[in-house]
Amino acid sequence: MMLGQAAWAAVFLSLQVAVVATILALPFAIWVALLLARRQFRGKQVLNGLVHLPLVLPPVVTGFLLLVLFGANGWIGSWLNAVFGITLAFRWTGAALAAAVMAFPLMVRAIRLAIEAVDPGLDEAATTLGASRFRIFRTITLPLIAPGILAGAVLGFAKALGEFGATITFVAAIPGQTQTIPSAIYGLLQVPGQEPAVWGLVLISILLAMGALIASEWLAARMKRRQDDA
Repeated sequence: MMLGQAAWAAVFLSLQVAVVATILALPFAIWVALLLARRQFRGKQVLNGLVHLPLVLPPVVTGFLLLVLFGANGWIGSWLNAVFGITLAFRWTGAALAAAVMAFPLMVRAIRLAIEAVDPGLDEAATTLGASRFRIFRTITLPLIAPGILAGAVLGFAKALGEFGATITFVAAIPGQTQTIPSAIYGLLQVPGQEPAVWGLVLISILLAMGALIASEWLAARMKRRQDDA
């Protein structure tokens, strides 16, 4: 399988973007999942709708909204640039942000289902014994929902790895800078005679996705064995 330098750069950039996007989104996904699963408050359905909006919106629309918000002249982007010197549009960091936004709903859903499967009575019993909310979360909730968090992280990683529409709209597809595997495949498809390179990138995509899923299943099974032995 012969791939050019630009194709391999797209592979490594995709891995970098997917890892950063997963790390960036995971803490917020856990927090929002806890809110949706365990709290009652005004606007809960609105928050739930906003969280899942990227799943139903065309990805190009999400990318455009990111450009409006985080572009050089955007509401947030201009502030980040002026205060911290951070530019996201047409940078790999912007690709990570776009991938995190698209992966976020899948992560929240997986973690929320795990939280809802935990008996709330365990938290209530710990509260009556004087445990703080943080201690309850750290010692009871977190170990029980760890497989769900892992599942959410893997889903988010896979989604971030394959994100195309929002990413190409927000950061374009600059070879070596913002061109990920999906945008590289799309670019190669526009050039006659590039089918071998396309198949190479497709195979790498499949291997990376399958590797992540297999690793997730193995880690989840190991966590479950530890919980059963505890």
